[in-house]
Amino acid sequence: MFNANQYFEGKVMSIGYQTNGGPATIGVMDVGEYEFSTSKQEHMTVITGELVVRLPGQTSFRTILANETFIVEANQTFQVKVLLQTAYLCLYK
Repeated sequence: MFNANQYFEGKVMSIGYQTNGGPATIGVMDVGEYEFSTSKQEHMTVITGELVVRLPGQTSFRTILANETFIVEANQTFQVKVLLQTAYLCLYK
């Protein structure tokens, strides 16, 4: 079964599903700046586009390009700047 989610007035949309390794979402982000909170460890991979992220404990942003992955631990907050529409895959551990 799939779960459709919308955040930030529809500017971030995802579809949740179950993989052999656990829950996952695949989604898209429109241009903008967003702050996300985690409840589980997240492995986020950019599929197309790019994300400019500031991870927990970091003072600067870094750019994540297509086919690159970053990890955010559970119970953390991180910031994302989206300069062009971007697709992503997020695996939850």
